[in-house]
Amino acid sequence: MSKEKDDNYWRERLTEEEFYVCRKAGTERPFSGEYWATFEDGRYHCRCCGEVLFESASKFDAGCGWPSFDAGAGEGVIAEQADRSLGMLRTEILCASCGSHLGHVFPDGPTATGLRYCVNSLSVKFHPEEDTGSEEADEG
Repeated sequence: MSKEKDDNYWRERLTEEEFYVCRKAGTERPFSGEYWATFEDGRYHCRCCGEVLFESASKFDAGCGWPSFDAGAGEGVIAEQADRSLGMLRTEILCASCGSHLGHVFPDGPTATGLRYCVNSLSVKFHPEEDTGSEEADEG
C-alpha cells in the first residue's frame, strides 16, 4: 500500500477551496487570497503538512495579486515540475514534503535571484514571528 495520503485523507482536513488548490492544482482569483498583501515578519508553512516553505524576508509585492517570494525557506523545501496546462509551459511549484500544489515560479523576479515564486494563499498558512526565545513563566 502507498504511503502517500489519498484524496479522502485531504478532503477531511482541508476546506473545499483549499483542496481544489492544494491537491488539484487549482488557482485562487488574484487579489482574493488572505496573504497577497501581508508583509508582517514571519514564516509561511505548507497548509497541508506544516513544512516551512517561505520566509517573510523573501516576500515582495509583484503587483500580480498573489503572494510572491524570491526564494524558498531552505534548500529542497520547494519541488518543481513542468506544467503544460492551459496551452503553455510553466514551472509548477510544490511542497517537497507532501506534494501540495503551491503555484508557479517565473524567471522575472526583481531581486538578485531573478525568481518570482507566485503562491496561492490557500496553499500556505502564515505564522507571525513571535518572541519564542524563552518560555519561562513570568514571576512576580
